Order: sequence, then C-alpha cells, then structure tokens
Amino acid sequence: MISLQCLQVAESLSQSPHFPTNYSLFSHETRNPSFLGLGFRYIQHGSSRKLRIVRKSNQIDALLDYGAEISDVPLLSRSEAVEKLRIYKEKVKGKQQYLAMYSSIFGGITTDPAAMVIPMDDHMVHRGHGVFDTAAIVDGYLYELDQHLDRFLRSASMSKIYPPFDRESIRRILIQTVSASKCRKGSLRYWLSAGPGDFQLSPSGCHQSALYAIVIQDLSPFVSEGIKVVTSTIPIKPPQFATTKSVNYLPNVLQKMEAEGVGAYAGIWLDGDGFVAEGPNMNVAFVTKEKDLLMPHFDKILSGCTAKRVLALAEGLVREGQLRDIRLVNVTVEEGKKADEMMLIGSGVLVRSVVQWDEQVIGNGEKGPVAEALLNLILEDMKSGPLAVRVPVPY
Repeated sequence: MISLQCLQVAESLSQSPHFPTNYSLFSHETRNPSFLGLGFRYIQHGSSRKLRIVRKSNQIDALLDYGAEISDVPLLSRSEAVEKLRIYKEKVKGKQQYLAMYSSIFGGITTDPAAMVIPMDDHMVHRGHGVFDTAAIVDGYLYELDQHLDRFLRSASMSKIYPPFDRESIRRILIQTVSASKCRKGSLRYWLSAGPGDFQLSPSGCHQSALYAIVIQDLSPFVSEGIKVVTSTIPIKPPQFATTKSVNYLPNVLQKMEAEGVGAYAGIWLDGDGFVAEGPNMNVAFVTKEKDLLMPHFDKILSGCTAKRVLALAEGLVREGQLRDIRLVNVTVEEGKKADEMMLIGSGVLVRSVVQWDEQVIGNGEKGPVAEALLNLILEDMKSGPLAVRVPVPY
C-alpha cells in the first residue's frame, strides 16, 4: 500500500510550479532505481492539477485519483455486503479460479468465491502470525501432501501456533476440500493462523487457532523457457524466519518486484557469509563442469519439498552417468556463475533453467540438459510416482 505520509509529501511537493510532471516516487542507489514500480504524475485540467499514483508493472494498471472527492459511503446490511462482494468476484476475473475453501471459523467447505473470506481481526491478517503450505493436484492426486503437511506443522510449532485439530484430522479436511472442488489439476493451499480475537499484538486474546484451505485452478500456461536472475539487494530473512514458511513474505515480494523491475524473473539471495542462499520462493541448484549437482544447505533457508524430491530423483541420473555426484554445499557467487547449469526448483516453477545471472551468461546461454532431465523426472513422478508422494482424492 502507498502510505498516507508518501501522499502527503507528494502533495506538498506538488505546490511548487517547478515540480516535474512525471517523477519517480521511490529512488534507491541500486541497480534498479525504482524497483517498487511506483511513480506519481500530475494531470492538468485548466487551472487545477490532480495527483495520480501510477503503478508501473505487469499488473493491471491502477491509478489512484488523489484529488477526487469522496462521495457518501453507504452503510450496507450483511446481505448487501455479500451481494456486492459476489458482484465484485464475478466482475474481476484473473488467471486463477478458486473452486473451494475450508474454514474452521465456519466449520465447513464453501464453493462460493464470495464466501471465501477470513475475519479482519485474525492475527494472520494484521500481525502476520500465521503459516502456510501447499500441494499440487495432478490427475486427481495430491502430490507430496504428507511431506508438505509435515513442514506445515513444523512451521506452526516454530511460530507457536497450536493447531485446532490433530494431524490426521487436518489431512482429512484438506483431502475433502479438494474432493468438494472437483478439481483434478490445480493446487491446494492451506494456512494455520493464531486465529481471530482482537487487534492486539499478543495472541493471548485469540480463543483458538484457525485453519483455512483453498483449492486453486490456475489457467496460466506452463512455461519452461530459460530465465534471467539478478543478485537481490533486499535483505534476506534471518535463518530462524527463513526456515519457517510463514505468511511474512514482504521481503520475498520486494525481492521479486526488484527483479521484475530490471527485466529478470527472480532475485537470488546470498546468506550472511556471502554464499548462495535461495530465490524468493524457490531453491537454487547448479551443475558444475565436472557434472556435480550442487545445492545450498537447508540450515539457513526454507527446506524445499520439491527440491528434496528432485535430489532423490537425481540419483537416477548418477546411475545413468549424466551426473557424477549430488552434494549439499556452500556455493560462492563465483562458483555459481561459472557453473555449466543453474536452475530454480520449487512447487511453482518445478525445475527452471537459469540462462543468465546478472551480466553473466550461464553455460552456453541455453536450457541445460540436466535441468531438462530433472524437469521430466519430476513431471513423471507427479503423474505416476509411488503412493508415498501421491495421495488419491475420492471425488
């Protein structure tokens, strides 16, 4: 959100007749001088000017007419508010469709997108006291549900959130939510929060934690072309927080926006010692000239379920001679940029070749054969892997 203070500063600056009509709102001495992609400009109408905040990104263009008068705000009944929310949901169509949601607050599942809401006084909303995780839905199976669920509960424990149900009950709820959605290809995302109660900092006023889950069908096409990454200037989370999959993703969002602002796909974080850490929501791996697959240790970064599965599947490439060895090690920037291959690994991208890091072309500048082989292995595993990683959904 654009802060009121920013708007007030912009408004005061605007009083000068020499104020430029197109000025960057945020300026940093970094590779990307306005990575937040925001600016403001004045629209002249006769003798009056109106300030407009401009978002310059691949999102829907949004203009905030700061000079516009605010009309009377209607007082809505519950039914009127729900109806307006339903109209809004029908009017705003994105690439993702929400097919079902479970909430422990109302103790059931809904397939009405207008009802897929959570209380504003939930501490996950106003304090960021919540954790989440995900699982892919492939051909009616939940991929690595148990592996993600174990990490989910570890994150909850590290965040001092005590689930409202035991593990098996949560697992059953998640499967039933997917079943109610009738989705056979998509993703399941779920959250544990400290729960609703008040707007205080401490969760002591929250009478019980809350569980939410939503089934998402993404209509975006799968893309596997090679990508460019840049070294991020956004500070990385300390290990205690980086290893917990919490909803506090502001650094991750800013890191992603910084990269997109210079035409890259994602940023690469370095840890406190200068070694390669991770991307905004994916792990990083390299293939050396000696054909060793290297991945940073998980002690300071999120333990990626997809990354761990890729490491297990990569054993087959060692047996076939396509790889010599697989190691979890500290990787320097110099070693990473000199690698034959670099890739990002995560549940969203699966395995994506990196062809350029900053100004350095990786390998021959094309998708690497090991990354391509690992992508094919994970795709095949998602479709026909063992039941240890594929949980059937009873539709």
